[in-house]
Amino acid sequence: MLELDLLDRRIMHALALDGRAPLTRVGEVLGVSDRTVARRWARMREADRVRLVGAVTGAGPGSGAQWIIRMRCRPGTAAEVANALALREDTRWVQLLSGGTEISASVQAWSAQERDELILQRLQRTAQIQTVTAHSILHVFGGGPDVFHALDVLEPQRVEALRPTFRTEPAAGITTADRPLLRVLRRDGRAPYAELAAATGWSESTVARRIEALRAAGLLFFDLDVDDHLLGFHAHTRMWLTVPPAHLLEAGRAIAAHPEVAFCAATTGRANLTVSVVCRDEADLFRYLTERIGSLPTVGDVETSPIMRTVKRAGAHP
Repeated sequence: MLELDLLDRRIMHALALDGRAPLTRVGEVLGVSDRTVARRWARMREADRVRLVGAVTGAGPGSGAQWIIRMRCRPGTAAEVANALALREDTRWVQLLSGGTEISASVQAWSAQERDELILQRLQRTAQIQTVTAHSILHVFGGGPDVFHALDVLEPQRVEALRPTFRTEPAAGITTADRPLLRVLRRDGRAPYAELAAATGWSESTVARRIEALRAAGLLFFDLDVDDHLLGFHAHTRMWLTVPPAHLLEAGRAIAAHPEVAFCAATTGRANLTVSVVCRDEADLFRYLTERIGSLPTVGDVETSPIMRTVKRAGAHP
């Protein structure tokens, strides 16, 4: 079983700050050799409970946008449906909820046509699925590399030394030509430039400039995806909250600032705020519900769905 010590956590924090940082640079800032960093990182990756993946902050050029879909399945069939969804290129965070009969998945389609193919056609024709609801993400209050702070172990001066700086002009947007590049980065955010060049047909220097341009524009980031249990968190929950529209901005900002929150977004639907909460145990979750969520006067209905199993996380399904 993989166990993490302080140096492992420091290496993870460093890569969470800059997923493409050379390991020599990480070792220099941490005061250890690059061989030590490489060996530690290889051990964490081989255990398949720590991954670093590339993710985009918007959809493709065809405006497929981002959606969250909820499905209720016939008893005994949800795992099969979830595994099939996890294999798709346009899904992230496929999770079994509430006793294993419900699935929640984030969909980031490249185009409206691909979104409709999944939501309006394929899922509707799947016999194992009893109901499907789709919620468009209207605004993300918190999510990505700077939200969940369980890995924050480095001193401020080291954090500043590791934050990336970009010299390339920011990209105007994501294009269809970026799709092969992003496909590889979803699988491995630290994929070598030679591999990325082979996938895109570009030179290695062109690949490096394009990645930097996308990052400079805030369109691409690198997400350190860590199994919550390794960090001592055993109660991962999806919440669906109902907030009056006049107070949605206020409530979303307040909830996104909670240290237990890994993701918070306004969505369409009766429950118009979705939140991913990570707590140490059920007692911690109870305190969060009663003391943090319960103290917000504008929050109305609260639906809590414990996550039984995460089938697919931020990147490509291994």
